[in-house]
Amino acid sequence: MSIRPILETRPAQPTMEGAGVKLHRAFGFQDPSELDPFLLFDDFRGERPSDYQAGFPWHPHRGIETITYVLAGSVEHGDSLGNSGTLDAGSVQWMTAGSGILHQEMPSGNAAGQMHGFQLWGNLPSSLKMTAPRYQDIRGAEIPEVVDDDGTRVKVITGAFWGKRGPVDGIAADPQYLDVTVPAGVKKTFRIDTYRRAFAYVFEGAGAFADASSPTGVRLEKEVMGQEVNMRDLSGNRTLIRFGTGDEVTVQAGEEGVRFLLISGAPIEEPVAWHGPIVMNTQEELRTAMRDLRNGTFLRPQH
Repeated sequence: MSIRPILETRPAQPTMEGAGVKLHRAFGFQDPSELDPFLLFDDFRGERPSDYQAGFPWHPHRGIETITYVLAGSVEHGDSLGNSGTLDAGSVQWMTAGSGILHQEMPSGNAAGQMHGFQLWGNLPSSLKMTAPRYQDIRGAEIPEVVDDDGTRVKVITGAFWGKRGPVDGIAADPQYLDVTVPAGVKKTFRIDTYRRAFAYVFEGAGAFADASSPTGVRLEKEVMGQEVNMRDLSGNRTLIRFGTGDEVTVQAGEEGVRFLLISGAPIEEPVAWHGPIVMNTQEELRTAMRDLRNGTFLRPQH
């Protein structure tokens, strides 16, 4: 067993998207090989409707998948294929844009005016860039949750974990998407297949992740699984942790516990040509997508 080294930690940066939604971006529009097969990750949360109510009006996607996970409030969605619905708190939507889709997402707050959700973009391999679009809308009640003896709770959105399998299936990158809560003072180790690229996103509480390779950090213990390691203290306020190669991630929860997303996937390792919400393999394919948008041929007829 080998602990994954921490390659980088960084706070999510405030930005604005859609028609004026305030959010924090953990990564995106940078080096697409860093977290291949994942391209972008946004944390959109607000206490006031003015932070989010303008929403994300009609816009195109091609060549990617978008994964929306709602924790508080709701998101109404509609698309050019005639699909529509509402994602309530706890729900997940996994949208495979494939050959092309136009859609909109309009957030609403809960009774207290609060809205909180995440959106992750996953790349598609060249063989699936022009596949037919599809949706997987998953209600919170359908997402299995595993509770360990020490109180650790894991919601399994996709992939297999601790004997449970998430309800989202058929995804090209074979991802594992976990919502993890570790109680105060508990140290926990999670297995991740070595071939996957992996990151954690801490959004509540605080903790420290084991780092088997770096001499920096706060020394909390001498050994973890027979290895001398350091533990890096991390705030829970929107912190990204990017891991290197290995098969274990270890976290020590702080005094208030820690909650984070633990996400991994098989790298695609193909060229990336990227323009906003359209991600292809070549510049020529991007030009074709732009031409299709101008000519009204962006959407493939559905049968």
